[in-house]
Amino acid sequence: MKAIVYTKYGPPDVLQLKEVKKPTPKENEILVKVKATTVTVADIRSRSFTVPLSVWLPARITLGFRRPKKSILGLELSGEVESVGKDVKQFKEGDQVFAASQIGYGAYAEYKCLPENGPVSIKPNNLSFEEAAAIPIGARTALFYLRKANIKSGQKVLVYGASGSVGSYAVQIAKYFGADVTGVCSTTNLELVKSLGADEVIDYTREDFSSKGETYDVIFEAVDKSSFSACMKSLKKDGTYINVTVPLPGVRMLWTKLTSNRKLILGQNSPENSEALNFLKELVETGKLKVVIDRYYAFEEIVEAHRYVEKGHKKGNVVITVEHNSKS
Repeated sequence: MKAIVYTKYGPPDVLQLKEVKKPTPKENEILVKVKATTVTVADIRSRSFTVPLSVWLPARITLGFRRPKKSILGLELSGEVESVGKDVKQFKEGDQVFAASQIGYGAYAEYKCLPENGPVSIKPNNLSFEEAAAIPIGARTALFYLRKANIKSGQKVLVYGASGSVGSYAVQIAKYFGADVTGVCSTTNLELVKSLGADEVIDYTREDFSSKGETYDVIFEAVDKSSFSACMKSLKKDGTYINVTVPLPGVRMLWTKLTSNRKLILGQNSPENSEALNFLKELVETGKLKVVIDRYYAFEEIVEAHRYVEKGHKKGNVVITVEHNSKS
């Protein structure tokens, strides 16, 4: 089968299209013929090994010291079940699915084996494969953190980075839970964020949200580009601060935790099961959640897709279409 392989850390050019061995599903696994995948910020960081200094050592242990342990990137996918292991009960050949391959990566390939009890579910019936592939990481992340914050109807939520993958879903899911949502984004994305249901949109290039005098029950930092002190200025005394990209607290965060009633929720992995995907599937099929796709690329254009995402200005998601033009 064809796969996008990288054997060293570096710029997008380290990604190469190669022929590799097609996987065989274990007794509890399904073999998915991949139709679409995405380029996430996590793929970019893993490829280039640009991680926070605080997690440099554990990241090296996980990803590989001298070279990548996992040679095929890709964290989310959609496709069709080609075959199943003998113990699989939930899926059958021909099922259309969407899934996160989070721990093992591997979605940048024509085929991927997944455990049936992992984050994999039947694809929403009103979405294309490309749209469905853009849900399992961004939307699942947004849902996980908003649940951790115990979000309630009537609360005021600010989402910083509201036009990105996680942020665009956070706006919509917070609205679903009944929150009053303020989205922070750039000038070019104001209308997009409004269309997602935000009650107010702030253009960070023209206005500092912390200077408005508003306070929020939840501040959801999706891109780690706001000032922590500005967030604390605008967070209620018993509010919750979420930062999905920072795994460990800095000195100011630790001090805040020790000296206030504010709750800090930092980067962590969501559960590796299908519950969240089943929930999100229902939201999509009932019209309560929509997928934002910035650009589509062909499988062979993966390098260009990485270059684009690396610039840091994508709206929502960047999707890779995987065409099966030859026998694998």
